[in-house]
Amino acid sequence: MNFDFSEKEKTFLAQVSNTMATFSKAQDLESGDLSMIRNHLTDSLAVLAPLDYLKIGLLKEGAPLSGTLALMAAMEQLSGIAPSIFLSVEMSTRLFGRILRLQEPTDDRLKIVEKLASGEVIGAVALSESAMNVENDPLATVGIREGGRIAVSGAKSYVVNGPIADWFAVVGRLDDQTAVYLIEKEAPGLTLTERIETMGYDGLAICGLGLDSVMVPENHIIGPIETSRCLDLLKLWENQILIAAALGMMKSSFEAARDYAKTHRSGGKPVIAYQEVGFKLSEMLTLYQTSQLYAYRAAWMADEDPKEAGVLTLCAKVFCTEAAESVAGKALQILSGEGYRSGGAAERAYRCAKFGQIAGISTEIARVRIGDAALGRR
Repeated sequence: MNFDFSEKEKTFLAQVSNTMATFSKAQDLESGDLSMIRNHLTDSLAVLAPLDYLKIGLLKEGAPLSGTLALMAAMEQLSGIAPSIFLSVEMSTRLFGRILRLQEPTDDRLKIVEKLASGEVIGAVALSESAMNVENDPLATVGIREGGRIAVSGAKSYVVNGPIADWFAVVGRLDDQTAVYLIEKEAPGLTLTERIETMGYDGLAICGLGLDSVMVPENHIIGPIETSRCLDLLKLWENQILIAAALGMMKSSFEAARDYAKTHRSGGKPVIAYQEVGFKLSEMLTLYQTSQLYAYRAAWMADEDPKEAGVLTLCAKVFCTEAAESVAGKALQILSGEGYRSGGAAERAYRCAKFGQIAGISTEIARVRIGDAALGRR
């Protein structure tokens, strides 16, 4: 288990960080109406595509990194700079894109994968229904065979990229198993709800979907797949993204607080000179680096021993997402009034952190699953 990166990998990670940091300074990527959010995302994809960042995990040829561990490190770099763009990019490229490869892709699906990797299309995954996860909310979206096509009906909620997506991967039932229906945005019978306003991730577009007998051709169906296998994979990939989001929040919060403490004065001396500030910084750094090790180990395990990766990823998700809120909160205390102003890295992280705890598999349900595994029940 070696978490050291090669010089080539370090160079690539720095390139992603520097390129996106420069790009993000020119515009506010964390706010805007739907038109602006789509423009921000397409512009970001255009910046990331020449770096081959979008190929990681999708295409072997031309990808600068390989393996989930290196992917986790790359995602961490992006999430620390632009949280909303990060979630939009990853839910489109990594989650939607990986779903396209759940089975041997058809020529049509392979073309979509190639367009994702070049930043030409935006994907969205419609998984959850009435809640933000499917752990205790079984799939009610269903497809019925009609000739050579499938009529899909149901409803989905909290679809990241929903209002701006070109393609949707809608997860539902078919023949008493799970299937994924690939649906274009203009498909008859597909309707979108209004954009959902959220506490954090102001630059993210989220909505619900309604499906009323949307006709899907057979070559746009992935599956049927055994339900537990399919959902376990989707939840694993989603949780990996949310873990990386938490790492990025901690990185940006810690750096903002550290830099402020070194450059500002209070009571006639530098803020860093106060012992309690040093204590907070040490706690923040400990939580961040421990989270990083946890996340990297879970990512490494995803390739080395997939059977064990599920529970370890849940452990990492619980620790990292809850640590992100704690680190952001401590950063706000150090930043004082400066941190309370809207638009700072720590303020933004504090509002975004809760999403990671309730999306994917919530930390409460994750604890139950971890306990079941510890007792040999799973």
